[in-house]
Amino acid sequence: MDDGGRRHIGTEERRARLALRHRLAGTARAAGPEAVAEALVALHGTDPATVYLAVAARLAEPVKAVPETERALYEDRTLVRMHGMRHTVFVFPADLTAVVHASTGLMVAARERASLLKDMAKAGAPDAAWLAEVEASALSALARRGQATAAELAADEPRLREQFVYAAGKSYEGVHTVSTRLLRVLGVEGKVVRGRPLGSWTSSQFRWAVAPEHPELDEAGAQSELLRRWLEACGPATEADLKWWTGWRVTEVRRALTTIGAQTVSLDEGTTGFVTRDDTEPVSDPGEPWAALLPALDPTAMAWQHRDWYLAPELRPQLFDRSGNVGPTVWWNGRVVGGWAQRGDGEIVWRVLDPTAGREAEPTVAAEAERLRRVLAEARVTPRFRTPLEKELSA
Repeated sequence: MDDGGRRHIGTEERRARLALRHRLAGTARAAGPEAVAEALVALHGTDPATVYLAVAARLAEPVKAVPETERALYEDRTLVRMHGMRHTVFVFPADLTAVVHASTGLMVAARERASLLKDMAKAGAPDAAWLAEVEASALSALARRGQATAAELAADEPRLREQFVYAAGKSYEGVHTVSTRLLRVLGVEGKVVRGRPLGSWTSSQFRWAVAPEHPELDEAGAQSELLRRWLEACGPATEADLKWWTGWRVTEVRRALTTIGAQTVSLDEGTTGFVTRDDTEPVSDPGEPWAALLPALDPTAMAWQHRDWYLAPELRPQLFDRSGNVGPTVWWNGRVVGGWAQRGDGEIVWRVLDPTAGREAEPTVAAEAERLRRVLAEARVTPRFRTPLEKELSA
């Protein structure tokens, strides 16, 4: 307890929670991708390989990660790739799509549609009524096809090929195609989702599919549910962490915290954290040392805004790009200690940057690297957002 009588959760316990709840400790690994997504709430989907490698790092049998994740995404549809928090593409458990859409998607969607119409009007392109006709036609074509690329949809609805000049006269002037912008808007609105990629599981070119139906939820209730789910996975978290992860206004975060009856705890940094009302009991250490090689944009590495409790500040310049995107990381007992990369011949190379990890970590990290090599097999992965250490190691 701290001086105010609140429960205190120190750094070591936070790392133990991370190890167990994020399915990283050996004893906590999952049986399938659905269990991983449920544990983490959301898997970053901006870089396609991240989803598969984040799952692989947490499976008891990692070689199943690619076929099982493809099954979940494209056959059983138990996982759905869609826009979510901070206007970012994630993979969510299917039963969470309605919550994500109502809690974060609708507000962003309104801005996206208004922006598209504004840009088209400035360029002298057709108006909102024309766009509505094209949208209805494109959605009908997509429903008939099941899945389709933008080019395939444009064969059915040629008006999707309409182009307009964006930011005329500016240094960043460009030509936009209606299909690209409209499909993005429809994705944020929850009307379409990304389907199978055009190539292998590492491809960033996707087909589109009509989004699965889901109930329309109240925004405040959906925000409370999403925040509760995330705190169960990532609590304790500060108010700043919550605002950053959700992308909501601070008033919305506070309202949701009140609604779910979140409890305050003190943290080692002298700050206040939040946990769900039934999550105040101590969490024990996993019981055995563990290591993990997590991919770029992994949801654990990106979960909190304040990261000093698991990432030493002096390591950040090597492991993050200039926009704040994390690269591939090496973990040891709940903290980031280095990074890894894949070379052109498929070799997995890694480096421990934190000298406090000690030689004890090396054989366990090496074993994880071998697990990863078997997952990747003949595939070659280059992160979308490259970081200094990853570039150096892969050279």
